[in-house]
Amino acid sequence: MRHALQLSYDWASQVSTWTDALKVLRDQAEDAGVLVVFNGIVGNNTRRKLDPDEFQGFALADEYAPLIFVNSADFKAAQMFTFAHELAHLFVGETGVSIFQNLQPAPHATERFCNQTAAEFLVPKDDLNHFWHTAKQANDRYQAIARHFKVSSLVAARRALDLDLIDQDEFFRFYQEYQDTEWHSRQQDQASGGDFWNTQKWRIGPRFGTAIIRAVKEGRLLYREAYSLTGLKGDTFERMPKKMGMLL
Repeated sequence: MRHALQLSYDWASQVSTWTDALKVLRDQAEDAGVLVVFNGIVGNNTRRKLDPDEFQGFALADEYAPLIFVNSADFKAAQMFTFAHELAHLFVGETGVSIFQNLQPAPHATERFCNQTAAEFLVPKDDLNHFWHTAKQANDRYQAIARHFKVSSLVAARRALDLDLIDQDEFFRFYQEYQDTEWHSRQQDQASGGDFWNTQKWRIGPRFGTAIIRAVKEGRLLYREAYSLTGLKGDTFERMPKKMGMLL
């Protein structure tokens, strides 16, 4: 998957934030021909939020228009794993919906394979073994791993467990603290608002948005069809290229 997306093994450590890392994944996937959508609400209806506890994302393994959808109501670090998991679905050619049930094992072989592939894609075994000594010197070793690889601290701890760097007792001590912290963080996150155009950049995406605008300008797509496809109308639609920084 790294080869297809033209990513080096240490690509994540070279970007500053989880948001930057997601943007790299999205841009590289779209360059490879995958349509990528991030959204945390139904359409543009802010009253109908998508609950991350119900689903994190899905993949449509279509030969001509493969698609990844990531629930952006989830934490950015969690979205990284969802993205990688859905990307793995496309590589095995199977459509799937992601509902990660805490520490419960995936019920199907394909889901287990996609989980394992996503973990290796984001936190390569050799890289983590090499970084482990540095992580152990940090005040919070799992957060240090998370920052380095741009994943969640839960993925970092679980990867350490799977590679026998820690035992189950240590992992479950961490997990209890993680659950408490995550609950408080989610409450704060839900109370905060968002920027409309920043949301559209992730929801529509540059590849899809540019294709829509070009099709309208060239007369290959009616405005009402473009409005339906983007969820934007009138003046808001006309402002989309500038607001989203599209190169037409």
